[in-house]
Parts: sequence; C-alpha cells; structure tokens
Amino acid sequence: MPDPRVRRRARERALQFLFGLDFTQYAWDEVVEDFWDTHPSRASVRRYANKLIKGVSQGRDALDEAITGALDRWSPERVGRVEWNILRMALYEMRHRPDVPTNVALNEAIEIAKAYGAEESPRFVNGVLDRLRTPEPDASGDGE
Repeated sequence: MPDPRVRRRARERALQFLFGLDFTQYAWDEVVEDFWDTHPSRASVRRYANKLIKGVSQGRDALDEAITGALDRWSPERVGRVEWNILRMALYEMRHRPDVPTNVALNEAIEIAKAYGAEESPRFVNGVLDRLRTPEPDASGDGE
C-alpha cells in the first residue's frame, strides 16, 4: 500500500514541475533531472512524481481535450495554469493509474487546489473532475 504522504508530496512536486514547464519550450524529459537537482526529494517521491510527469506530458493533448469538453460555461483560456495542471494530473490518475481509486484522485486534486490554487479553485476542480468521472464498477455484479 503506497504511503499517502509520499503520494501527496509527489503530486505537489509534479505540479511544480508541470507548472514551470508551461512557461518554457523545453521537452519535459530533457529538463526533469534539472528540476530534481533544484528540488531534492526522497526517492519514493521522485518515482511517483516522475510517473505523473511522464504520463501527463505524454498524454497532454488527450487530457486537455477531455478537460476542455468538461468545462461548463468556461472557456479554456479562463482556466489558470495551476488548475489546468491539477486537472491534468487528476484525470491522468483517474484514467491511467488503476492503483489510484477515482475518489482518491479527485480528493487529492481538491486538496492540492486548496493549497496551490485560487480561493475558488477547489470547487472548480471538483466540478470539472466530477463531470469527467466514470462510474466505479459495481462490485455486487448485479448492475444495481
């Protein structure tokens, strides 16, 4: 079972990296080691953050397309860079990380939005991710 504190810190580090990357034209894989040189972190934090960074970076177009489709009465240009990256990471976890339950990805995104986003960010992130959420499989097997 992964340590939730390690995963939270990894998500924060990945957010910091992805946010900074938005302001450059660099390829993520060419600068990620430089990021770690200036942001020392435990190996376990780096491992999971690198998975998030790689997944979000490689799937960015598809993630952005899905997020754009879930924006309700918002133009993509109105969404802040912090919020975009929180949404990208959470959606990546929801759709591509079977080891992360959907509710965990959603709750973690809200908590990170509280810490790093604007005052309305947690509610906004929750609303967008709720529209992107796919129902959890029914464990009972009877479809009810």
